[in-house]
Amino acid sequence: MSTTLGVAMVEATPSAALRPYVLRLCAYREHYAAPVTRSEPAFPGSVLILGFGTPMEAGGQRVTSFGGGLSDRFTVTRTAGPAEGVEVFLTPFGARRLYGLPLRHLKNHLVPTGDLLGPWADLAVERLASTPSWHDRLALADRLLCERIAAGPSLGPELPWAWARLLESGGRLGVSSLADSLGWSHRHLVARFNDQIGLPPKTAARVIRFGRAVRLLRSGTSPAEVAVECGFYDQPHMNREFRELGDTTPGQICPRPGDAGRASLAS
Repeated sequence: MSTTLGVAMVEATPSAALRPYVLRLCAYREHYAAPVTRSEPAFPGSVLILGFGTPMEAGGQRVTSFGGGLSDRFTVTRTAGPAEGVEVFLTPFGARRLYGLPLRHLKNHLVPTGDLLGPWADLAVERLASTPSWHDRLALADRLLCERIAAGPSLGPELPWAWARLLESGGRLGVSSLADSLGWSHRHLVARFNDQIGLPPKTAARVIRFGRAVRLLRSGTSPAEVAVECGFYDQPHMNREFRELGDTTPGQICPRPGDAGRASLAS
């Protein structure tokens, strides 16, 4: 592994077959002079790390490769040594099919990939580690994920439809409206969300709204305008949501003169 300090990344767009399930793929390598601690924000998806090198601290444990479900809070990670691998940003439905279990069991949890995916995970990491080209490594990850997800449990069209509507609304679409559109009871909608997404619809909407607010702040929209646009009750309400979901404040995200792009929250 290179001893150059810092982080290097190369992203790849998932193949057409993978796009309903994977938002993006990223090959990475990082090595710092001292341990680096980060607060990873909640976002409307799931992260899978197929890594090798020095274990990192995440979710109160030391892991090299891990995955998990959606979260309604930020996660603290600490990188203490050189590591590399492939980071996979999954849609909820990609995570549901990849892991093959109800996502409510993975809410706010990070689990070693061996426990989540069995021997497939060890083989995937071994093959990725032996592939030196990052382009080839990302292509290999795409193929491996396509095969694994295709073998996962089939999902009906209703939840992907409801999820798309919630994303389009920026988290502002009411739960009762979703249930009425599907012809479901509120209880049935919540049960299906917990199974296939891992969060109840109202909580999922909070996470989606937070992500939209971050994007608007980064674009230069003022915090006051963002609070109104995203449907927060008031500025203090938005501040509380940012602390709970991202361990940050709107002021830390809002670009400042000469300080554009300073925020490190994932979109």
